[in-house]
Amino acid sequence: MANSSAVAVPAHTAPSLASIRVPLWAWALLAVAVFALYFVSQENGALLSAPAAEMLHELTHDARHALGVPCH
Repeated sequence: MANSSAVAVPAHTAPSLASIRVPLWAWALLAVAVFALYFVSQENGALLSAPAAEMLHELTHDARHALGVPCH
């Protein structure tokens, strides 16, 4: 005789992507990281004046090559 009082327990489901909340500080950190990566890898005067871009280029020169980004 089967036990009729047993209740089926649903399997645990993963939350959908729409219900995942990302804290504001994580978005801010992502924005800072993307901005820093841009300056280290690409800035050659598009946003800064020529003297400032040259100084930034010299400051980030070794980091560019360490990341495999050609700069000249």
